Amino acid sequence: MRTVKAWAATAATEPLTPTTIERRDVGENDVLIEIAYAGVCHSDIHTARAEWGDVPYPLVVGHEIAGTVAEVGSAVTTHAVGDRVGVGCLVNSCGECEQCRAGNEQYCPDQIGTYAAKDRDGSITQGGYSTHVVVDADFVLRIPEGIGLDVAAPLLCAGITTWSPLRRWGVGPGSKVAVVGLGGLGHMGVQLAVALGAEVTVLSQSLKKQEDGLALGASEYRATSEESTFTDLRGEFDLILSTVSAELPIRQYMAMLAPEGTFVNVGAPVEPFEVPAFSLIMGGKSLSGSNIGGIPATQEMLDFCAEKGIGAQVEVIPAEKVNEAWDRVVASDVRYRFVIDAATI
Repeated sequence: MRTVKAWAATAATEPLTPTTIERRDVGENDVLIEIAYAGVCHSDIHTARAEWGDVPYPLVVGHEIAGTVAEVGSAVTTHAVGDRVGVGCLVNSCGECEQCRAGNEQYCPDQIGTYAAKDRDGSITQGGYSTHVVVDADFVLRIPEGIGLDVAAPLLCAGITTWSPLRRWGVGPGSKVAVVGLGGLGHMGVQLAVALGAEVTVLSQSLKKQEDGLALGASEYRATSEESTFTDLRGEFDLILSTVSAELPIRQYMAMLAPEGTFVNVGAPVEPFEVPAFSLIMGGKSLSGSNIGGIPATQEMLDFCAEKGIGAQVEVIPAEKVNEAWDRVVASDVRYRFVIDAATI
């Protein structure tokens, strides 16, 4: 075991505080990563504040991890000391089920999350708001040269979360895509859809981020607070990718889909959707959800981002600013992802 520095949540209503945690010794198939940057995902906040269920405090969150390999186990052949690597939302799975064999580890019933999950040894996994992490080599991603580690970190969650549905529904040249919300997820969805060749429209409550959306490659930016948006864009989109956690008038959004179009939700609204059956039936439309992607898809996304020069737009912060950053995330006051400089932990 090795002791490393970290910032941890100790209770739902308390701020994060500096502490130390134990990381396991490097096993034969393990990789020790010296963390350079850790992205701040809204999921970190929901989890640490017990908004999604009970929490095994003290807990270190963070599943957007980028750094360099410091040590490898004796059986590791895929990574070497000094390699630029990343870790996303998963650190292990059963490796044997149909989903794991297909490279869809995100669907494995025995998947192990990067934090707040029971690891194989019975301990609770601790995330990336720390200086080092030990991860099974099969769940360590290569970060290609050409992407800064700071802008790469959010790709391990925000990037793959938006990439996965874009790939699943075959977005490419000729596709018309709407991205709902221009936040941490949405700004990645816009960049990826544009790079895949789609014509992209941003749908947001207001036009305050219009300049940013157009700069990211969107061809149009419309305010959903204006009723004319829904009438003007009726039947327009092959795919609507919703990245927000707010309640939406789903019936109106379904009307914006072209026949056989799909509304995909990657946000996590608290309230259930209510969709009139004929909103689906009359146009052969679909309402779906999407999670992250498996390890192969995540590596594909990282390679694609390197090829296309895509990265998250980030605000790098010292660890001592993390509580302030969390409050700003909740207030939607970030463009577009906070990233913790692990050297300051």
